[in-house]
Amino acid sequence: MFREKGAGVGVVFGVLGPVVAWDGSGDVIDLKGPRHRAVLARLIVARGRVVPVSLLAEDLWPDPPSGALGAIRTFVGALRRALEPDRPPRAPARLLVTRGPGYALHAEPDAVDAWRFERAVTETAPPGVMLERLQEALGWWRGPSYAEFADEPWTRSERSRLAELRLHAVERLAEARLDLGLAAEAVPDLDAHATGHPWREDAWRLLALALYRAGRQGDALAVLRRARTLLVEQLGVDPGPALRRLENDILHQAGHLSPEDTAARVWAQAAAAYDRSVASGARIRLESTVGLLRGLAVTGGSGLEAAREQRMAAVTAAEELGDAELTARVIGSYDVPAVWTRSDDPEQAAQVVAAAERALSALPPGGHEAVRARLLATIALESRGTRLPRGPRAAREAERLARGLDDPALLAFALNGVFMQTFHRAGLAPARDETGAELIVLSSRHGLVTFEILGHLIRMQARGALGDFPGADGHALAADRLAERNERPLVDVFTRWYRVLRLAATGEASCSELEAAYLDAAARLDGAGMPGLEHGLPPLALLSLRIRHGLPAQTDERTDWGPYEPWARPLVLLAQDRREDAATALRETPDPPRDLLFEAMWCLTAHAAVSVGDTETMERAHRELAPAASELAGAGSGLLTLGPVSRYLDDLSAALAR
Repeated sequence: MFREKGAGVGVVFGVLGPVVAWDGSGDVIDLKGPRHRAVLARLIVARGRVVPVSLLAEDLWPDPPSGALGAIRTFVGALRRALEPDRPPRAPARLLVTRGPGYALHAEPDAVDAWRFERAVTETAPPGVMLERLQEALGWWRGPSYAEFADEPWTRSERSRLAELRLHAVERLAEARLDLGLAAEAVPDLDAHATGHPWREDAWRLLALALYRAGRQGDALAVLRRARTLLVEQLGVDPGPALRRLENDILHQAGHLSPEDTAARVWAQAAAAYDRSVASGARIRLESTVGLLRGLAVTGGSGLEAAREQRMAAVTAAEELGDAELTARVIGSYDVPAVWTRSDDPEQAAQVVAAAERALSALPPGGHEAVRARLLATIALESRGTRLPRGPRAAREAERLARGLDDPALLAFALNGVFMQTFHRAGLAPARDETGAELIVLSSRHGLVTFEILGHLIRMQARGALGDFPGADGHALAADRLAERNERPLVDVFTRWYRVLRLAATGEASCSELEAAYLDAAARLDGAGMPGLEHGLPPLALLSLRIRHGLPAQTDERTDWGPYEPWARPLVLLAQDRREDAATALRETPDPPRDLLFEAMWCLTAHAAVSVGDTETMERAHRELAPAASELAGAGSGLLTLGPVSRYLDDLSAALAR
């Protein structure tokens, strides 16, 4: 409901139906009698401009009585008490203010449903965003606008304008559905819309187009004939050029009417031509295959899994041909952006690194700098989350080579490797933020959409780690918009988890509400094709909530902690009152991997060490966490947080002092 959306601005007003006001809690405010409501409605119509008292009197009464001005002041006083019940006596009103000869309503831009509706209809956005926005906005209508004042001359122009906006919103909603391939879903609403407003040619055009795209060509032509008849018989006009052109296009089945069918047809024809023209054993097929796998990987789910499976097969096939340069291109061309620092398939990652090293060694000396840079960037990416010194060295060398070449795509790939190797100690969120910022500028300038999305996701993570949630919100939104426009479904997984993290970090929801939100986010991981992200993450997120709320770890023996088990186990044992076992498990806990959860794992270790009084581990944890004293533990992952690192440092210092 609109009143829920507007709750953050205090009092909100509804005129898309009977005139009503809600307080900050969403409760209806008693606006007294019909004259009081008329004064309020008249001021809303004025959109912040002053309405003289004399004009108010003329609008409220056909023949204003002698006491009209005094009565209006009484109405205004009662409205002020209702709208601002906590205003101290004699303090100036903030909402319904006196200005010169009259009154004005000083409401926030989001405080009136009609104003908010107008922005929702007129602002532009990607189809998916428009669909959601317009469905919500149309739901704000509770009846005809200014319903109880429909016959008043002072509402006539505004009611007419809002009615036209509502019709336009219905048509924009239909356009969004068509853009998203939801033609059949658009038909029922458009049919009712065109029937109820037969003079709107755009309604008929959209209905006919939706029917055609839903595979109902005959019905589409029948609708256009019906539109022609109604326009001629009721309005005495012929259909406009848009309707005539659409009818002709449907009769000839013009390709542009069905963009999805056109794309499928182009794909099939191009694939057939490739098979006819390129010999089955041609080496170029391997490079073309990598191009397909690169596109397949960003589709997520089974597409990502298939790309991962076939990637190593392509590398092996290239090596079998004994062509070092071909092998290097096949390995280095798989420049799929990566944002998560734990490999989905560590065994395959090690195989790719080994193949890249062999290709580097086999390349002829001199030249091939671009290919070498791609191989080094691949090594940096596939070595992520490990403590191997080769990963950071490869990242630095790939960046150095890339900066010396005029190849933006290569530099973007190298910067991805740099990002993946910026976890050698705690507190490096600012450095990763700089890498993300450069990626955004570079990629937006050169049309590298997938790397531009990566840059926004990196900055979303880094700004979250630094506690800058407005900044992180902006990057999450930018990533979502780019992903929707360019069909990158995996982005939604990361931004949804980030928004739950934000709720957890800002205390805007209870522990039980956050647990439910995390379970919902975890369900969206199923089938995403990212086991390196999915495995063990849901219980770790719930553990982070319990630690922050002072609750013991969950103790269900069936919990699959995945790779996070060594750091969770001491806390689980403590929750089971097995202190000695917890102390033993803590001593066996390894140093965390150098990845996005580095600080979070050290905070879990610190929490357990304080609980069992392990001085040596407390000292190590304090040294490791100190560089991140100003960050939020784990928030750099964009998935979860254990709260401020400084809290754990304080606990460690206090325990060591004892």
